[in-house]
Amino acid sequence: MTIDDPARPDTPEAPPAPPAAPATATAPTTATTPRRPGAWSALRPLLLRLHFTAGLLTAPFLLVAALSGLLYALSYQAEKVVYAHELEVPVGDTVLPLDRQTEIARGANPDGTVTAVWPAAEPGATTRVLMADPEAPEGTSMAVFVDPYTGEVRGQLPSYGSSGALPLRTWIDGLHRDLHLGEPGRIYSELAASWLFVLVLGGLALWFARRRTKRRALLLPEGGPKSRRRTLSWHGSVGLWAALGLLLLSATGLTWSQYAGENIGTLQDRLGGATPTLSAGAAGGAGGEHAGHGAGHQPADPAPATADIGVDRAVDAARAAGLDSASIAVTLPAEGNGYVVKETDKQFPVQLDSVALNPADGTVVDRLAFADYPLLAQLTRIGIDAHMGVFLGLFNQLALAVLALALALMILWGYRMWWLRRPRRPVGRGAWRKVPVTLLLPLAAATALVGWFVPLLGISLLVLLAAEVVLALVSRARTKRTAAS
Repeated sequence: MTIDDPARPDTPEAPPAPPAAPATATAPTTATTPRRPGAWSALRPLLLRLHFTAGLLTAPFLLVAALSGLLYALSYQAEKVVYAHELEVPVGDTVLPLDRQTEIARGANPDGTVTAVWPAAEPGATTRVLMADPEAPEGTSMAVFVDPYTGEVRGQLPSYGSSGALPLRTWIDGLHRDLHLGEPGRIYSELAASWLFVLVLGGLALWFARRRTKRRALLLPEGGPKSRRRTLSWHGSVGLWAALGLLLLSATGLTWSQYAGENIGTLQDRLGGATPTLSAGAAGGAGGEHAGHGAGHQPADPAPATADIGVDRAVDAARAAGLDSASIAVTLPAEGNGYVVKETDKQFPVQLDSVALNPADGTVVDRLAFADYPLLAQLTRIGIDAHMGVFLGLFNQLALAVLALALALMILWGYRMWWLRRPRRPVGRGAWRKVPVTLLLPLAAATALVGWFVPLLGISLLVLLAAEVVLALVSRARTKRTAAS
């Protein structure tokens, strides 16, 4: 994103040329036809104006999103440190049955109703028993952490979503998603995600079209140590390296948005990319692809007292059905539903198969393999997990942190360039008048279509256009008064 003023050149002004020698003879003149400017020559001032104005106005939203996203990317490792007592235990010799661990959790929280059990995924990890508890914050379950070797209850914490975010990560997630303002606060994040791809694509076009004497200047910064040219070079070079990641963040971020997200979901369904679910009556608590980042864990109603094989036999039946991931979640039977056992390993290669089991005898009622998802649903799932930092584990989280830091630095560099110039006259105002009608009309139609599909982008763009018209009228009135005086 370049917050720039095209009114001044990027290089120092050349010294004035010496006066020309008097001509001794008059050279014959040849009539020449003026050349029409190319499409890029007409579009460049308009793109500069849009990039400058939109960047200047939306950068605060993007900066908040970048900094809160940086905190979220680091929260996974911070969670392991802050909640080490609840999450880690010394490795023992034997593991207690899951049914026994569940009973211990019920004894520790008699007011709660067990809805799911997450067995320890690795040696030295605790078992997490999720409960519907009136004392838990809205949208969360109370997680009771049980030592699988000794049965000791290590603590109780609210657990959020299918990712099991604990209070620290949940708070940071809320900051990133809606600034803890609820649904109205989500407008900020949707506005940031809506403009991010516009600024990135526009910045790439401007950066590639820029004249440079060295090819390495396309990828690496150049210029003096404190010059504006060097700031622009850092801004453009870092933006080029980060462009693909930022575009993916923008696209996946919009899937959670309030307005564009609905259009994206509708389009995905029409293209046959809807995420499949287990059959009705067997998929209690399965959750969709957006669970865990903006959607709370909704506990199922307790099942009536009927024949129940128990958690251990349910896990054994799921293993026999082919669920071999170490990371699984067992949802207990709800009214009209059976056990649901899901693989929860979202790291590459993902293991996200699930089965629904008859609670009376453990027979498989339904099975859903991730390989059977439509391709678009698979890509959506992977994209969302990458946005959340779980697709590639620690590497994914570090990559998100680098992208967030790069975006924050580009914003600061952009403001620095604007401050160094502090233009007295508007930057490229009225540039749309230079665009030929044959190019302007298709561009306007495409912009209207994108604005309809991404509503906050369209609305904010209309606001910018209205401001442009008002400022142009004010400027024209001032010019007339100056001429009259």
